[in-house]
Amino acid sequence: MDNTATATSVEVPRGLAGVVVTDTALGDVRGREGFYHYRQYSAVELAERRSFEDVWYLMFRGALPDRDRSAAFAAEIAPLRHLPAEVRDALPALARATALSGPLAGLRTALSLLGAAAGFRPVYDLEPERRAADALAACAAVPTLLTALHRLGQGLEPVEPRDDLPYAANYLYMLTGREAGPAEVRAVERYLISTIDHGFNASTFTGRVIASTGADVVACLTGAIGALSGPLHGGAPSRALDTLDAIGSTDRIDGWIRERVLAGDRIMGFGHPVYRTEDPRSRMLREIAREFGGPLVDFAVEVEARVEAILAELKPGRELHTNVEFYAGVVMELCGLPREMFTPTFCVARVVGWSANVLEQAVDSKIIRPAARYSGPTPPQVVPVVG
Repeated sequence: MDNTATATSVEVPRGLAGVVVTDTALGDVRGREGFYHYRQYSAVELAERRSFEDVWYLMFRGALPDRDRSAAFAAEIAPLRHLPAEVRDALPALARATALSGPLAGLRTALSLLGAAAGFRPVYDLEPERRAADALAACAAVPTLLTALHRLGQGLEPVEPRDDLPYAANYLYMLTGREAGPAEVRAVERYLISTIDHGFNASTFTGRVIASTGADVVACLTGAIGALSGPLHGGAPSRALDTLDAIGSTDRIDGWIRERVLAGDRIMGFGHPVYRTEDPRSRMLREIAREFGGPLVDFAVEVEARVEAILAELKPGRELHTNVEFYAGVVMELCGLPREMFTPTFCVARVVGWSANVLEQAVDSKIIRPAARYSGPTPPQVVPVVG
């Protein structure tokens, strides 16, 4: 037995819950308070008051820009949305190959190709300015890649990005082929801002682990995308909306919810591993949904109220509130986004947070290398000889 390894091992909770693994200046989630922030600012307040580009600038450069710096940053990003010819030419075949799995699966390959075509090098070998330039280029290209893959999968031609449109407006334009109205653009922009970063979630931590090896920016982001694709992480917005579809009408709410709760089934769009009170993102998105109004919003609000009431009755003492996915699905549906693009839209925002974390991690040359407790048969055993 390796007594040295045993002596230096530290037992931690399953899933690393609550374990502090590093320091970060990028933000934090205060679950008991129902509050989270980017750097020193409330994330929800940023979503209400600033543009996506301004918050991107904050995450990458540490401060909110003034009007001139904001305009200069937008002008810096715009040309990076256009794809190199070798990447653009490969997208039709990639869309065909991922027809059954969707744009997010295609993005993993497309983003890897972009990094290879652009000659991205390991962050370990780069100066901070070059790392930041690579991250900026990767983030700017993600909406173009995702919308192109989606449209090709639908038998449509990709829509070229427009340099004159802001990030959110350009994303909707490339997705649909038309300019969205100001209400839809602002709703989607607020959603995107609210999901840029959210503590050391699975995808962010994955990106940082890869960054700790010194790998290139795209390698880190591809790993993060893989983590996001899991339904327990980023795959819930469309599933939460599917729940509303399954319930169907107000007279079915109680029976449907009771059956699921008593069976111990998970109700998608409810619950969060960190928040012990209402998710502030859900609160903001509920208000955005109410600004649109309509039968879907009224139904969602009623389902939310009945789920909480039934849980209070059947599981007293267990608080369960809507998370970001519940009303995110409602808002994106109201803004005309297809359901298969709900999780990719989350990725359009989170890539900025991942990249900021990668850049922060790249400053630390210590590789992240935890230990595991072996639980198999007692070694060493004699290797049997094949007779």
